[in-house]
Amino acid sequence: MLGAIIGDIVGSRFEWNNLRSKCFELFTPKCFPTDDSIMTLAIAQAILDCDGTSNDLAIRAQERMREFGRLYPYAGYGGRFATWLITNSPHPYNSFGNGAAMRVSACAYSSKTLSEAISKSLAATAVTHNHPEGIKGAEATTVAIFMARQGSSIEQIRQAIEEKYYKIDFTLDQIRDTYEFDESCQETVPQALEAFFESTDFEDAIANAISIGGDSDTIAAITGSVAEAYYGIPKRIGMQARTFLDARQLSVLDAFEQKFGTYVR
Repeated sequence: MLGAIIGDIVGSRFEWNNLRSKCFELFTPKCFPTDDSIMTLAIAQAILDCDGTSNDLAIRAQERMREFGRLYPYAGYGGRFATWLITNSPHPYNSFGNGAAMRVSACAYSSKTLSEAISKSLAATAVTHNHPEGIKGAEATTVAIFMARQGSSIEQIRQAIEEKYYKIDFTLDQIRDTYEFDESCQETVPQALEAFFESTDFEDAIANAISIGGDSDTIAAITGSVAEAYYGIPKRIGMQARTFLDARQLSVLDAFEQKFGTYVR
């Protein structure tokens, strides 16, 4: 889960100032946790609330996302999601935005089976992003994370993604100069996964994600969530990322990791 938060924090300063390079410092004083981190933590808290089961996760996810959204109102939420956070009658709004995929890493980390992870992903996603493409983007991300945690190879994960979710027929070099900002799952999740597929370690995966531009914080959050599961997170990077989180955010992260652990390859 911390991998998603790291990707978000690193990408925060590049979302509206894209960088088409892998040469940059991961963290600077300009970095900050955005809505990607806040909602990742909200889903983690929702899972903790229901003791790791998916039976009432949809209800808890709705409650915790709205709570955390109100606690951190300036995190950069999309327009419709921002409205959903404050309305008196929250309902899913048929979204296929990439917010569905950036927040589900805790679903994979808290599950013992792939079917459990997919069930949790659906519960945490459909309360807002109930469009089939939104559900697919979240599920594909969850599957990639879960498989990485189980020791699957990059090629095995790629095969699973391409067989069921996305045909990824490009390389990062082929899209780096032309890829544009897009907030949909279908135009960010494949790119984020390709950034992982072409990586050599955790830091390289984050650099890959930033280097193509676009919705940098969310792409890097998705990439980072899978890269953590596959490579683990170097201690220096994890410790530095934690300095950007406040006490409330750290308490959720620590409680989740204490209960479900992290995976170091």
